[in-house]
Amino acid sequence: MILDLESVFNTEGLVKDFDFELDLSQEELSGVKPFTTPVRVSGSVGNHTGVVELNAVAEPVLELNCDRCAKPITVPLQIKIFHTLVTHLNDETNDELLLINELRFDVGALVTEDIFLELPAKFLCSEDCKGVCPKCGKDLNTGSCSCSKETDPRLDVLKQLLDN
Repeated sequence: MILDLESVFNTEGLVKDFDFELDLSQEELSGVKPFTTPVRVSGSVGNHTGVVELNAVAEPVLELNCDRCAKPITVPLQIKIFHTLVTHLNDETNDELLLINELRFDVGALVTEDIFLELPAKFLCSEDCKGVCPKCGKDLNTGSCSCSKETDPRLDVLKQLLDN
């Protein structure tokens, strides 16, 4: 979604609201396309005493597999987005300000980047997911398997200390 920010930058106190759906169905995450429904994005961009701020909330719903047991899961997220927008920087190393080169601004591209930066490192079906047995592949959430537990022979010395 393209926002025309010229009036916002030029009018103190002006706030523009936006609400749109962002299609991320072609975006990949670890080789999968998890965004099966459009992402709802709502927010505003406003000039507050000469400072232009963008505040938004993105609500993606991801359809993917648990990283431990591979069960299909649905993960709804709510990602808060905040940026201070400027048209020029005096200090090139300032990471807290977002430099925009044109007053017609693609907020969809910014939201897409923020969504990917805020995604969790792992997606789990539950916090206590036990995963699958590396030998037989049994889902350990449904019970234990009969595979023998292998230990690292280098740690046997430590095990003997604990047994004594």
